[in-house]
Amino acid sequence: MPRALRELPTVDLDGVTTARRVIVVGSHADLSAVLTRLLREDRLDVEVAHVRRWGSARRALRGTATLVPLIRDDTGAVITQAGYWLPPSEDATTIVGEATVDDTLLFDGEVTAVRVEPIDEMPGLRAAVLSPRMRPRRWITGRAVQLGTTGAMVVRDGAPGPRPVRRSTFYRHFHGWRRVG
Repeated sequence: MPRALRELPTVDLDGVTTARRVIVVGSHADLSAVLTRLLREDRLDVEVAHVRRWGSARRALRGTATLVPLIRDDTGAVITQAGYWLPPSEDATTIVGEATVDDTLLFDGEVTAVRVEPIDEMPGLRAAVLSPRMRPRRWITGRAVQLGTTGAMVVRDGAPGPRPVRRSTFYRHFHGWRRVG
């Protein structure tokens, strides 16, 4: 724990909804879990700071909150770094289907994978088909990205979903979140 934060009270995930400002010390998956809880409890007015490096602890304490787009999926889970659509099993090397970003076709057919990232400005997210080396090809920005497929695994900030899906959507929630830093 950074020295600047040691004297602060700690709360579990249930306690974040009673705070005015929450400082998350941990991974993007930890930050996503906190934002998902705040979203489900309708408490997006809570200011949230994310400390990944020790030098950012003071900024988390004193920084000003800025409203940024909140990107979620159709299950209500928030992503803060990246979401992926990956092949449905270890035996598969591609996903088959069609994806669009708003009204723009992202792909139709077979692709290695897709990466979806939140961006700080409107419209809120960007998506790209990944090359076989898992590098983005061409980013397309939009408010929402939708996939229809024969099967794909959804990975949210490093956490894989429980089973393959046939449909998936990431989109900008109508309220943003208050990021400190």
